[in-house]
This record gives sequence, structure tokens and C-alpha cells, in this order.
Amino acid sequence: MDQIFFQRLQDLVLDSNDVGAFLQEMSVLSAASITEAAGLPVTCAVALTRQRKSVTVAGSCPEARQLDEIQQAFGDGPCLQAVRESAVVVVRDTRTDTRWGRYNQLVADRGQLSILGVPLALEHGATASLSFFAPEADAFTEEIIRHCQTFACQGGKALRLAVRIGASQELRDDVLAAMKSRTSINLASGIVMGQSRCTQAEAISILTRVSNNRNVKLRVVAEEILRNYDSSLSAENSTHFDI
Repeated sequence: MDQIFFQRLQDLVLDSNDVGAFLQEMSVLSAASITEAAGLPVTCAVALTRQRKSVTVAGSCPEARQLDEIQQAFGDGPCLQAVRESAVVVVRDTRTDTRWGRYNQLVADRGQLSILGVPLALEHGATASLSFFAPEADAFTEEIIRHCQTFACQGGKALRLAVRIGASQELRDDVLAAMKSRTSINLASGIVMGQSRCTQAEAISILTRVSNNRNVKLRVVAEEILRNYDSSLSAENSTHFDI
């Protein structure tokens, strides 16, 4: 059965539209794998932090996601410690474990008596963890913990690939946006040059002054000029980029 889950992880990388969608499906798959191994209902949340980006959290159910988001808001907890120490962290009974008193009590009040935090090995400043929640104390035996670690190893590989693909897609989107913005500005400066009989440098200077005076981006000023000049003339209609 493990092989089926691992194969599904690889498929998720190809099937998901973005990293957020991958995390959502990964959390569902992780919960299903550990539920089957443990023989009791286990929920899962996955948290990803990338450089210059906020934490992205997904969960196999709304409650699991909420419990992880609360942990992120507290700034400490079993899964955050797992990431810091690159080691599995177990809370065997949330009613009696005193390491994260407020958080553990909140989890216990939600009917979850065991927590397992498992770090995922990533790269380039990115960190991630799996948070497992179970409704029984001592739910995560040594055997289940090993199972979770094996799953996390495969999950980490899949997530590294998903993050790389996501980064490439974001770079592509940024490049396209920059090219479209530059095209709008060039077209608008050409209109200003024709109407004012000035050089390109002077036209850009005029557009920049308008941008500063109105406190809006230069691209916005350029696009307004294009719309006022000819509604059919725009960066999207004038150019087409394939990357």
C-alpha cells in the first residue's frame, strides 16, 4: 500500500496547478496513509515557508488546518520545534504535556489527544512540516512514527519538486508581467511623442511626472493613455509572448 501512496505523491506534482493545491492534496494523502497505518482517524496539516513568502498552510480537514494556523500564530509548538531541530516531535497526551501549555490545551479541547510533528527536508531556505493529530493518547507508536518518517521522506522529495516548479511558474509570470508593462509604457510614450512632438526621453519624463503627481504606477498611466487613445490598442492586443 505504501507504494501506492508514494506513486500518488509523484502524480500530485504533475496534477496540481500550484504549490498551494499540491499542499492541500498532500495533506489529504498523508492523513489517509497514517490513518490506515494507525487504525484510527488521523488528520494532517502541512505548513510551508519559503524565502520572502508567508507561511502556506493546508489541511486534510478545516480543523487540522486551523490547529496548525493557531500554532503558527503562537510562534511555537511541536511542529515548529520539529522544523527547528530537524527531528520528529511527539506529544503523547495533550492533556498532560506541559511544553506548549496553551496550545496543547486548545488541541485537547478540540478532542485531539496526540500530536506528531515531522519535518520535511527542503532546500534554498524553504522549510516545511507535517502535523498529525489523533483523538487518542499515545496514538503515535514507534512503528507509526517510523511510518510517518518514511512517508515524510517521500513527501519531502515530491514537495521539493513542486516548489521548484512553482518557483519557475512564478518567475515566468513575473517576466510576462514585466514585458507587458514595458510594452504599454513604450506604446504610450510613442503616443506622447506624436502628440507633443518630443523625444522618447521627454515622453518618458512626462509619463513619469504624471505617475508621481497621481501616486500611481507608470504602467497604470500608460494603460490609461492607451485606452483613451484607442480602446483596441493595448499591450495584450499588440503583443504576444510565449515563454
